[in-house]
Amino acid sequence: MTPPSLSSRARYVVLFTAIGGLLFDGVELGLMPVASLSVSQSLLGDAFTPTLGGDWFARFTAALMLGAAIGGIFLGSLGDRIGRTRALGVSVLFYSVFAGMGAHVRTQEQMLVMRFLVGLGVGGVWPNAVALAAECWPDKSRPIIAGLMGAALNGGILMLSQIARTWHITAESWRWIFHLAAAPAVLGVLALTVIPESPMWLASRGRRRQADHVSTGRTDQGPVTSADRKPGGGALAELLRPPLLRITLIGILLGSIPMVGAWSASKWMIPWADKVGGAAEPGYKAVTQGWWATGAVLGSFFGAQIAAGLGRRRAYAMISVGASALTSLMFLGTSPLETSFLPIVFAQGFVATLFFGWLPLYLPELFPTRVRAAGSGMAYNVGRFATAIGVLMAGALFAAMGGSYPRVGATCGLIYLLGLVVIGWAPDTTAKKLED
Repeated sequence: MTPPSLSSRARYVVLFTAIGGLLFDGVELGLMPVASLSVSQSLLGDAFTPTLGGDWFARFTAALMLGAAIGGIFLGSLGDRIGRTRALGVSVLFYSVFAGMGAHVRTQEQMLVMRFLVGLGVGGVWPNAVALAAECWPDKSRPIIAGLMGAALNGGILMLSQIARTWHITAESWRWIFHLAAAPAVLGVLALTVIPESPMWLASRGRRRQADHVSTGRTDQGPVTSADRKPGGGALAELLRPPLLRITLIGILLGSIPMVGAWSASKWMIPWADKVGGAAEPGYKAVTQGWWATGAVLGSFFGAQIAAGLGRRRAYAMISVGASALTSLMFLGTSPLETSFLPIVFAQGFVATLFFGWLPLYLPELFPTRVRAAGSGMAYNVGRFATAIGVLMAGALFAAMGGSYPRVGATCGLIYLLGLVVIGWAPDTTAKKLED
């Protein structure tokens, strides 16, 4: 049952498929920050106010995060059961189809439901794409592969910002961007039908089947049915009991902190830029997102390289301090349309997204192959439950602070400092090979 190696051509096909899934994942993540106020202005009409627009931005974000949390857990687990590529294809189809349906909503509540359904696919893509790419490339290549995975996600946000910079998203014209977001359905179909599967997953499935035949007393080589299996649950059950329970909880905390920080703190800069600069420059919110996303593409790529050079734990601690400091500087040390604003946005995007290059390198190292997609998905996406709650609380805080974007962003940015505590409990996997 030693896993065979894919050909060089097949490895690159897998890599580009995983990158494509994450690239369009990033498009979905970046869509509402640039479109939310325009959507709300259009659907609410005369009832729209800036404070109400900010509140709906928080709701849309929370709905996406809640869907992503659920999708990441269950579609990640699906990847351990039916294969990485098929689960990846299902996830891409989820976010593409429901994003396209967002172009036809008539109320804020309908859009809220669509964002939740998009979130299911957004959450499912990450664990399956990361597990697939990590298992198809040798250990020495994994820091580069992990960096590309992180960069792809933020590359989607950058790509969207450049589209929106050229073709403005306004209250009168916003539905087109949701039609465009449906295009990745083609990639989902390809992942379901023609993309090669992870040899490591195939070998692990073979070992499990062999063990099931032995434990159930079967002498034939036919498939083991649910009636033949001993009770004990699947991948999720294994992750939630010793010896993996402690590892799972640590992974969840490490994934939650940057996620909550990104969505309850950092993302407020875009509606802030729209409010302050939108009247004078309709494309200013897209320019702001573009500067942030450029920094984020670089940061999420180099996060894995920094982790490989400094060690996993030291790198995470340093990133935590830097992200908190730069988030405070972005909201309290400058403001939209000032000369210093966009360079600081770039710097904050670079440092705060180093986490998202670190995570695709570190999380697969925590879990054995048989539960790697489910474990990585749970660690990365359970944080989105916390993010959904955090974003709603940030929305309430935003209203309580009189609609002050700087105050709510700087306050929520302190969450990054919790990383200094959690990383002290985490195992150091710097020298670990990706194997069972």
